[in-house]
Order: sequence, then structure tokens, then C-alpha cells
Amino acid sequence: MTAPFLGPDYFLDTATSRRLYHEVAAPLPLVDFHNHLDPAAIADDKHWSSIGEIWLEGDHYKWRAMRWNGVPEDLVTGATGFREKFDAFAETIPHCVGNPLYHWTHLELRRYFGWDGVFGPDTAAEVWEVANETLSKPSHGARGLLHQMNVSYVGTTDDPADDLAHHARAQADPELGFKIAPSFRPDKALSPSAPGFADYCRTLEQASGVTITRFDDLIEALLKRLDHFIAFGCKASDHALNELRAFEKRSASDLDGILALGANGAQVSPRDEADFKAAVLTELGQAYRDRNMAMQFHIGAQRNNNSRLFGRLGPDTGGDSMSDQSVAGPLNQLLDRIDRRKGLPRTILYCLNPALNEVMVTTAGNFQDGSEPGKIQSGPAWWFNDQLEGMERHLNQVAQMGLLSRFIGMLTDSRSFLSFPRHEYYRRLVCRMVGRWVEDGSMPDDRDLTDGLIRRICHENAHDWFVE
Repeated sequence: MTAPFLGPDYFLDTATSRRLYHEVAAPLPLVDFHNHLDPAAIADDKHWSSIGEIWLEGDHYKWRAMRWNGVPEDLVTGATGFREKFDAFAETIPHCVGNPLYHWTHLELRRYFGWDGVFGPDTAAEVWEVANETLSKPSHGARGLLHQMNVSYVGTTDDPADDLAHHARAQADPELGFKIAPSFRPDKALSPSAPGFADYCRTLEQASGVTITRFDDLIEALLKRLDHFIAFGCKASDHALNELRAFEKRSASDLDGILALGANGAQVSPRDEADFKAAVLTELGQAYRDRNMAMQFHIGAQRNNNSRLFGRLGPDTGGDSMSDQSVAGPLNQLLDRIDRRKGLPRTILYCLNPALNEVMVTTAGNFQDGSEPGKIQSGPAWWFNDQLEGMERHLNQVAQMGLLSRFIGMLTDSRSFLSFPRHEYYRRLVCRMVGRWVEDGSMPDDRDLTDGLIRRICHENAHDWFVE
């Protein structure tokens, strides 16, 4: 008998997997420890005018699919109204079978709007009416959408110069109903060759009160801002390491000279850039350890490849892809340098290229130090890998080369307030995997063992890192 499309037991193909999901995984709160949600929207309890606005504004996943389907740019990111863009997306969705967007789109309609049909051009008008009526209700502002998905923790991604006023407003509200905390993302301070580095140094000076003329000044300014973040509950940093290069330890005067070049808009060589970045990350890594924070490295994105698109729309608009750069040598070198001083902080290594999954898992194993379980993590399947095969591949590799029971679990890494059914998607996949292991005899049919594994992967490990 054909199973209903995204019915109650979708993905759950054994009796064990169904029990594990419905009884163990589904009721657990969501700890979304890394995302790009707008904290102002949470503080203001933002409401959206239409399903077109909340679905399509800023969502480069959908933009890529629409362009692939031949949709003109005016109906993707142009000045055309959201109804016309929504209709263009409805025309695209039937062509997305096999792409996670197909499942995500239908899950969002089911979970947030109670609409369980098949979305496409023939049903677009109905969905537009139902969704917009629902969005007009007080229950469907930014906070309500998070409450509906049982979100207990939101870890946003924030620049060190941010005053965190929106976090302060949200945290001061006794009726918020979940925790929100910033994450420290100092990427702009790591690359003196970047065109905006000089301006960013001035911005960081104003935020920190530190005049930046030497390398140690830069570190002082960053640490002052880090402590400001910690006052608002910050538990994690994040770094986009798009390119990793071997590096050398440089003298203080060398680092001062590289900083001066960047701060004056002069050319910085790739070698100087690599040495400078490693020096900053080494200092920050020790600061994170001292402050009991997690350090996240997002590795292997090749960004802004389409210069015409980047020139018109800027970054994060659908022109990024996987890099095939070798990372094992410089990544291990960097982690070892940080570790040699006082040890690494809790660390999560994400890689966009799935061919390097085993590199991430085995690298994590190199630096476990026995101080706590799973201290160094190969982070969850990310971005283009956030789909069934990518997640299952990664989970199997963590299980085979590390300890699955100590895995940190899922996150959205999303700018969309409608993205949280992705946690459900992930949890069902984990329960399917474990259920199959039990029923084919690969794992004992022991509820303490299976249920404990599901609880740790789906909630407890992340809760212990970021909420406690």
C-alpha cells in the first residue's frame, strides 16, 4: 500500500523507528544553536504581510531553485510584488521533487498553517489565502512561530560591533518563553586583505573604546566585545573559514605590520593573510576556552562566484558553492596550535564538501582530551548537505569513526522563521536509522540504549552545551 505523502509516519519504515520518533524524539524541545534569525524580529515580535514575504525575502535556497527553473530575476529578487514571486515559486515547486525544498515547503505549510495539500500552480491561490489569513493572527508573529515548534533556545549570529540592543529587549521580556543568545562572529577582523578591513577596524574601535594600531590592540578590542556578548548569554563563536592555508608563527612586529597594511588599504599577501588569521584565531581560541565557550568553524564554502550576481545583489544571494580545497593539513595545524597552549575550547567543525566528512570526523578524534565527552565535534551536515542522503552519510561516518551518542545534533543555519520543521525531518531520519539497526540485529533491542541515544542526539547534548 502506498504511504500518504508526508503522513504521520513518513520516513519511519519500522515499528522501532515509529516508536522512537513519536514517543521519544518528537516531544523534545528544539535547541537551535546556530542560525541567522534577525534578533530585532524576535524583540519586536514581527508579523509578515504575506506568505510571499516570509517565504521568499532573503531565502537564497528558493532563489537558486527558481533561477534553475528559468524564472526571471525580477520575479526572484526584483521589484515585482510578493504575490507574483509567490506564483513563480509555486510554478517551481513541482520541479523540486528530490530536492529538500520540496519536503521543507510542504512541511512548513502543514506545521504552521495546517494545510496538507500538494503545493503547486493549481493550489497557489488557495495557499495564498489560507496562509495570509493565518499570518494575520497574533499567534503567527516571530515569537509564535518559534513557540509552535517548541523551540527552547535560539543562537543568532552577530558581529562583535553589534550593541546587542535587540537581544537585550528580547531577554528583558518575561513572557518571551525561550532563550535567545548571540554568537560571536568576528570574520571581518580576520582578513586584512579584505576591502572593508580598514573601515571595520574603525567600527570596532568605536564599539570597544580601544584604538587599534597594533595587533595586541585588535585582540584587546575583540576580547572586550566578547565579554560584552557573554553578558548577554553568548555560548558560542562562529568563523567562516572559506580558505585554509598553512601558516607560520610571526613576531609581534610582523603582525603589527600586517595590521597596518590592512588598516591603510594596502595590499596584503596571501602568506601574510594566512599568518595573521592564524594568530588571531589562536588568541581567540584561548579566550573561548577560558570563558567556557564553543568555537565553530564553517569550512569549505566558495563564495560569490557569480560576479554579476554579486555586483547587483551582494553576498548570500545564491552564488555560493562547495570548495574542493584540501583542508586537512592547515586545519590540523591550526587546532594543534590552539591546543598547545592550554587546550582547545569545545569545537565544532562543519565542512560544506561531503567528500571531506571523514577528514572532519577523524580530525575531531585527534583532539579529544578526555576532559568531557565529545568535546571536538564534526558538525551536522550543512547547507547543500542538509538533505536526506547528506545527513545520513554524515551520521554514519560519525558513528563509524567517532561516537554517535556524543553527537551535538541538528540546527537550521537559516534566516527563515519557518525553517524549524527541518529539525523534525532530521529527527525522523535518525529514528529511521536506529530503528533499522535494531530490526536487522545490528543493535540490541534495549529501550534504555535506543531511547537514550535518541534523546542525546536530538536534544540533550546540545542542551548541555548551550542552554545549561
